[in-house]
Parts: sequence; C-alpha cells; structure tokens
Amino acid sequence: MRGYVSDAVRLRVRQAAGDRCGYCLSHQRYVLGPHEAEHLVPLAAGGTDDEDNLWLACARCNRFKGAQVEARDAVTGEVHPLFDPRRQRWDEHFRWAFNGERVEGITPLGRATVEALRMNHEHTVAIRRNWILAGWHPPTPATG
Repeated sequence: MRGYVSDAVRLRVRQAAGDRCGYCLSHQRYVLGPHEAEHLVPLAAGGTDDEDNLWLACARCNRFKGAQVEARDAVTGEVHPLFDPRRQRWDEHFRWAFNGERVEGITPLGRATVEALRMNHEHTVAIRRNWILAGWHPPTPATG
C-alpha cells in the first residue's frame, strides 16, 4: 500500500539514525513530538515507501523539506540535490558554527539544504542555545 510504512520499518529507520534527525542532528529526547520516517525522495516526486528511501527527520526539518528534492545554493546560484542522510556524511557537507548555534553548509549541496530546510530559523537557534547551556549540544556527526 503506497504511503504506508510498517512499525517494524519505522523502528529500523529510527535505530539506524540513532534517534537523531538526519538533517539537523537533533536528538529525539530533546524535541517535542516524535521524529518521523521521512521519504528522502518524496512520494510526490516519485519516491517509494521502501526502507532505503526512508530516514529519520524531526518534524521541523521534514515539514520544510516537504516535496523538495533540490534547492538553489545562494552562493553559486546553481540548483543542487538536497542532502541525503542515508547515503551521505553530514560532516562532509555541514559544520557547526557559532559554538553549535547554527548549521553551516560547507558545500553547495550543504548550503542549499540549510536554506531549503531553514535549519537556522530564529526559533531553532534559540533552542540550540539552551541545549548548549545544558551541555546537550552540539552532537558530533560520527556519534550521532
């Protein structure tokens, strides 16, 4: 059935992602509401419900991503695919800036993803500041 992902698959995706959003790396225990099994290639863009097309995303990143599969890099003006957290390494496209308050894209793909998903929205940055004060942030990409 198109649009249906079993609980078993959702659990495997959650475990593979280490309970972190594949985009902003927010841990499930620090956000209100459950992270979601996000379609890397959205159903609206021809994606499937297959496990290899799913990854964990916080509700905020997932909502801003929506049906997008690519975005424009403001520096080069070129359109690039969005980051694929299942197949690409976070630290090859992003880094933490301002002591972890902001995600900085370090490649055209990274910059396009940061903008498309509004990863540095003022509310998100304010929340990260509190996580930093609590000693919860920033996470290291290698450890999730």
